[in-house]
Amino acid sequence: MGMKAKSRFGRIGVLMAGPSTEKKVSLKSGHAVCEALKTKGFEIVPVIIKTEDLGENIRLLKRKKIDCAFIALHGRFGEDGGIQKILRMLRIPYTGSGVKASRLAMDKIASRKIFQRYGLNVPRFAVLKKDFYNAGNLSNLGLPLVVKPATHGSSIGLSVVDRANDIPKAINLAFKFDERIIIEEYIKGKELTVGILEEQAMPVIEIIPKHNFFDYQAKYKKGLTDYMVPAKLTPAVSSRVKKAALSAHKLLGCFGCSRVDIILNHRDEPFVLEVNTIPGLTETSLLPKAAGEIGIDFTSLCVKLISLAHEKTKK
Repeated sequence: MGMKAKSRFGRIGVLMAGPSTEKKVSLKSGHAVCEALKTKGFEIVPVIIKTEDLGENIRLLKRKKIDCAFIALHGRFGEDGGIQKILRMLRIPYTGSGVKASRLAMDKIASRKIFQRYGLNVPRFAVLKKDFYNAGNLSNLGLPLVVKPATHGSSIGLSVVDRANDIPKAINLAFKFDERIIIEEYIKGKELTVGILEEQAMPVIEIIPKHNFFDYQAKYKKGLTDYMVPAKLTPAVSSRVKKAALSAHKLLGCFGCSRVDIILNHRDEPFVLEVNTIPGLTETSLLPKAAGEIGIDFTSLCVKLISLAHEKTKK
């Protein structure tokens, strides 16, 4: 593949770091992608994104003289269409979803309304706006409740509240990260995630926190979670979950790859929580784990995402 890989795609800039709270994870993903693509003889340029500033990013990208961008920026600016808009202006092909799909997926309220409109199950929820809300009308959602910012990565500012007294604290925390927050019913069930690659749902993964529900936050600390790849589901349930995930991906207009988080309730009904357009990309991340199940190793996955970026540009 050596020379051919190089000439076909030119210089590949791997965009990482970014201004969001998920910078650390992004650097991990970015370095893993760089290493993987180097082994295939690609010409790789790490591109450290530091700001959302338009002019600064245009100058940086022009200076790096890249022919294609592999986006490994998680969170704000990387996943919300910000960097995609700049790459589109510069006519640089890039991996993953376009501007609009990225923006929709990052906005949990906008995406959820689309899911509802097209008949996908979502948890019942209320939206609160900063400085202008009444927390009194939440009683119909019952307890426990999940409180989270509307446009942040999955675990940032998220709380699970099982006592009414703790709601104000959770609301204040979420408002530190966003002007709008979501308060939703907690659906007890299996936590599943489905990687989508090239418009196909990959094997379902179950996420198993090693603690009971009250210790729910523990799910986000490394090493406190187990993964079942693939999840132990009957073929019928597995196919229902995959169908819901693929629908969510397509309804938002996502491209290339995504990862859809789902809760399966006790009646085996999938509830879509959110779509991640730039899921973690290290050897141990969930999308690569799912790809591994169908015989696509980490390096091949990275190469596939680059070639899809080129196909998208041709279209």
